[in-house]
Amino acid sequence: MVCPRCGAPVSADAFLCPSCHAPLPQGDDEPADGSASGTPTSPLPSPGGEEPAERPVPATRRRGAGANPFASELTRRLARLDQWEENVEALGIEIPHLPAWAEEAARAAWNPEPWAEVVRGIERIAQKRIVTAFEEWEKRTKGRLTRLEAYSVDSRLERDQIEDALHTARSGDIAQALATYRQVDRVVAIKERHLDQAREELERVVSLLKDMAVLGIEPPQDPAESALELEAELRAGKLAALKQEIRALRLQAVGRLKANLPRYITEYGDYLVEERTHGIATELEAIELARGARDFFRGRPEEGLRRLRALQETHGVPTLRARTGGARPPR
Repeated sequence: MVCPRCGAPVSADAFLCPSCHAPLPQGDDEPADGSASGTPTSPLPSPGGEEPAERPVPATRRRGAGANPFASELTRRLARLDQWEENVEALGIEIPHLPAWAEEAARAAWNPEPWAEVVRGIERIAQKRIVTAFEEWEKRTKGRLTRLEAYSVDSRLERDQIEDALHTARSGDIAQALATYRQVDRVVAIKERHLDQAREELERVVSLLKDMAVLGIEPPQDPAESALELEAELRAGKLAALKQEIRALRLQAVGRLKANLPRYITEYGDYLVEERTHGIATELEAIELARGARDFFRGRPEEGLRRLRALQETHGVPTLRARTGGARPPR
């Protein structure tokens, strides 16, 4: 015997269906055509001899537990939550999700509405966390844009896109908001990298000019004046012109170093030999002098001059020692 409402198997002496709790027919109440047995019976011929129409199967029996209309909607909503979870990692947040046992129960439930409300509640919590993360991202990114704008880097489009992403997230279209977020973050990172590279090249060439001056080798331009001029180019956002000027200035500096640095290294080496004849240990200084010369002649002038300048600042200047009467006292 089966329940006439949901089609679930029931015992013959049961009064209520254990699945849907509907009353069961008893004794003479059971239809004579055997419809309660769950086995379809052949339709009776009509008095006119026409083929009888098939009796419609009740919707409740057609659906059954395996055809839950909420199942497809549940699958769609859970897939959307999974998509959100994969894309919000960059925002540094976690969003809730439905446990596996709860998902299985929701798919099999006869009354899906309570589970539907649970899933909607999870979506509301996830959306609230994502919107809060977008608001924090907006603050951080606008600070990054302010730095770029200080160097005349146009960021009006990125500011508009940030507002669009935040509005879209608040309206519930999280997927579109995350797509805009990734685009803005990528573009801002590229602009920052170009600016940082230009800043690094500027500082390296200015440092090279300063080291030349300290070592007594006249640089092609005054380091302080060069720093001001190059900084003005950088602030004006003329990165292409700035890089060309830096390359030209560095080329001039390296040319002068090739002409004058060997003599400096030779004189400093002679100075260390002279100190050694007076009983002063200069092995470490000689190694550092050799390393500085090697860096320069291997195409790393900035590193080479940095070593030579540090050596001179810690060990002294040979010309100054000569003017003051020779070597320093033993250590």
